[in-house]
Formats: sequence, C-alpha cells, structure tokens
Amino acid sequence: MTRHVLVTGAASGIGLAVAQRFAALGDRLTLVDHRAEALAAAAATLAGPAGSGSPAGVVVADLRDPEAPARAVTTAWEQEPVDVLVNAAGVYPATLFLELDATTWDSVQDVNVRAPLLATVALARLATEAGRTPTVVNITSGAALRARPGAAPYSTSKAALEMVTRASALELGAAGIRVNAVAPGFVVVDSEVNRVSDEYAAAVSSNPLGRPGKPSDIAKAVVWLADPEQSGWVTGTILRVDGGSSTGAHTLPLSTPSHPASPSPGREEAPA
Repeated sequence: MTRHVLVTGAASGIGLAVAQRFAALGDRLTLVDHRAEALAAAAATLAGPAGSGSPAGVVVADLRDPEAPARAVTTAWEQEPVDVLVNAAGVYPATLFLELDATTWDSVQDVNVRAPLLATVALARLATEAGRTPTVVNITSGAALRARPGAAPYSTSKAALEMVTRASALELGAAGIRVNAVAPGFVVVDSEVNRVSDEYAAAVSSNPLGRPGKPSDIAKAVVWLADPEQSGWVTGTILRVDGGSSTGAHTLPLSTPSHPASPSPGREEAPA
C-alpha cells in the first residue's frame, strides 16, 4: 500500500536519503526545508531512476518559526493524510561554551526539539480526529549521550528530543500512534548548512565496524521503524545506528600491560 511520507530537512543529507528510500518503495513524499532551490532539486531527484517516478510535494518552511511545523503538516495532510512523519531537520553549529548566548541556544532548540515536537502534535491531532494511526520517526544523535567541545546546544537538543520521543510514544500509544527515533553516529553528508572540519571527521570516524556511516544506513533504519509489518510492536525506542560507536572506545590503549607486573605506586589498580 502506498503511503504518504512527510520528511523535514529533506533538501540534503540524511533527510534526502530518507526521502529517496521511501520513494524507491513507491511511497508518495512531501518534502519540507527552508531552502527553496535545494528543495526543488531534491524533489526532482525523486522522479528519476532512483525515485518512484512521481513528483514529490514540497513545503518551504523555516522551522524556527513556531507556527511552521504545524503549518507544514497541515499543508501536507490537506493533500492526503500523512502516514509517516520523519523529523530529520537539524542544525549543529559549533559554539564554545563561553561564547554562547540566548539567540544561539534558542535557534538550535527551536529547530532540533520544538519543531519535531510541534509537528508530532499537529499530526497526532489530525490523525486522532480522522481515526488514523501514523508513525513518527525522529532523528536524534549519538551526541545525546555525550558532550563535546562546542556542542552544548546540539547535545542538549538531541538528549531532549530523545525524551520527547519517549514521552510522545507514551501518550500517543493508546491512539495507535508509534513514535521512535534513529540516533546516527558520525555520518558523511554533503551539506551546505551543517559543515564539519576534516580534523573533526577523522577524530570521530573510528568505531567497531571501522567506517563512518552513510545517509543510506540511516534511511534503511528509518524505513524499518516506519513499517508496521516489521516493527509494529516497537515504540518509544531509540535505535542507535552508529557502527557500534556507542558501545565504547576501542581506540584507547590497554589500561594495563598484557602481562601486568606489580601496580605502579600512586596509580589505581582498577581501570577507570
């Protein structure tokens, strides 16, 4: 059965890969982003060989506007009820802690936390009134579990979005609406909005599987969570798709020699 899938942040990166994956399955897409030209170009790719052969709808919206998330959902719903909402839009500026101000902080929280929350609320209201049971998938991050220099707003926003995922799953479950999240590790994307340095990419690419992620890795997980036949009894779950990076750091040296001698004076015997 063809579904109507709404994807935010769909002009590039993970959002675009998610849209392409659903389009390849024959689903109808509505793409949301604030960059009109990039959004139109993304929609055009879905009608090509990798897409469904039918054009995608587009909604140009700046999700920092508190009215924009609900407006985007309503616009899409008026064309056809939405079956899947993927909240993939996100920003991650690097700002050192002592340089933070209210404007920088609020901008990240508005896009990364408030927008997916309000989009989910809007969809749930429309769906419960119509007696439908859509699925929501949020895109969080491994940054929700650990801080790093310059990422206080981003890490906080993703930790908050994981709790929004759980809280909304709890309250919407009785209506049959499932809400889950995919938490990517480091994924190589071509993005004009969110750029990272080569030094940072090299530092975070190490994981047990030995490679950085690809947008398609995340898209496959999103599609699985959105499929009631595959994951119909899964809600409130944060699926970490990160090459195993959240399991620990395998690049650290051994805490003790392979054949330890007597402990050195002044050092703990047990590794931290």
